[in-house]
Amino acid sequence: MKSKKMDRRLVTILLIVFVQIVGMGLILPILPLYTQRQFNMSPEAISLLIASFFIAQFIAGPFLGRLSDKYGRLPVLIVSQIGTAISFVMLGLAESVTMLFIARIFDGITGGNIIVAQAYVTDITPPERRAQSLGLIFAAFGVGFAVGPAMGGVLSALFGPKIPFFFAALVALATVFLTWFTLDETLSPEQRETNRNFKKAGLTPNQVLRNSTLLLILLIAFSGQFLMGMIQSTFALYGEAVLLVGYSPEMVNLGVGLLLTVVGLSQLFVQILLLPRMLDRFGEAKLVIIGTLIRSVAMFTFAVAAMLWMGVLASMLLPLGMGLMMPPLQSLATRTVADELRGGILGLYQSTMSLAIIFGTSLGGIFFAMGPTLPFWIGGGLGILIVLPSVVLWQKTIGLSMDEDTILASG
Repeated sequence: MKSKKMDRRLVTILLIVFVQIVGMGLILPILPLYTQRQFNMSPEAISLLIASFFIAQFIAGPFLGRLSDKYGRLPVLIVSQIGTAISFVMLGLAESVTMLFIARIFDGITGGNIIVAQAYVTDITPPERRAQSLGLIFAAFGVGFAVGPAMGGVLSALFGPKIPFFFAALVALATVFLTWFTLDETLSPEQRETNRNFKKAGLTPNQVLRNSTLLLILLIAFSGQFLMGMIQSTFALYGEAVLLVGYSPEMVNLGVGLLLTVVGLSQLFVQILLLPRMLDRFGEAKLVIIGTLIRSVAMFTFAVAAMLWMGVLASMLLPLGMGLMMPPLQSLATRTVADELRGGILGLYQSTMSLAIIFGTSLGGIFFAMGPTLPFWIGGGLGILIVLPSVVLWQKTIGLSMDEDTILASG
């Protein structure tokens, strides 16, 4: 009976994440065009607007995670979802650039939705199945971002540029009701009190720096997300300049869209069918090495692609590599500290991801201006460099039991 309850909770969390990402996906593709046309913002200002969310999340992430440890997952999750809904309404009602920035920063500060959802999943999932469950959240991300942008584009075309923001706010509010009526708190009052009084370990900068295993995980995760930031900011430009040279603008848009669809479908395949089997066979730490190598092959394939079919192949390999390495990394991160700090460590992990996106998005355009394939050469080379710390991480986990809550020693 207990396992059934846990399965129900996991399905509900996945639905909440999916709905939340659909809401985010509704506005992200149209936000640059909306701000450019309605507020005459320059490309540099638009980039800063997008980055402001991740900067705010980078700062707030660890605090939100620790708050969920101390006061429960559901209160923080609900407040975060309400904050996201308010920020979307602010975007739709904004009459100045200042209000746009306030809305995005407010969403970043309160945006612990995914952090707390991940913490919730780790609460209800035993350590040996944690990477698989976090991989399902990764899959929900992919499907949500595949559905959201399409819905946003249709709503904008049919009803005007402001409507997607208000619709996204309704979607965010829907997750509040899903959370309130379908989920139970995973931390008992006694556990929350223990977490509030827990002094054995913490997440101060000094304590993080002394945890060599955690630093390895954050370094490897940063490299993966940095790569994705570069791709997000240059992929459409790369498609036009390299893979789809000579095609009409309409065909370029279609081609890039189809390539991104390949990425999304491949990611879904990896998380649902491949990751569970690979985890059973290789374990988490080895999958980090395997995923890192496959990711590098994908980047080098993009870099040398001379024909469209090579771009399709690379679009299948990239989510394969990322999908095999990122969920195991996140699972390993939760076991570098005691359970009382699980939410906090996921907040720190998410902050690292946000920082990587900030740098990757900013530098990707600079690298692309130097050469349309340079971001992919850099990404492939970075992946090769990250193999060494991945091997060190694997060596640290050799012989350690997968059913221990905290298996990775610090220092």
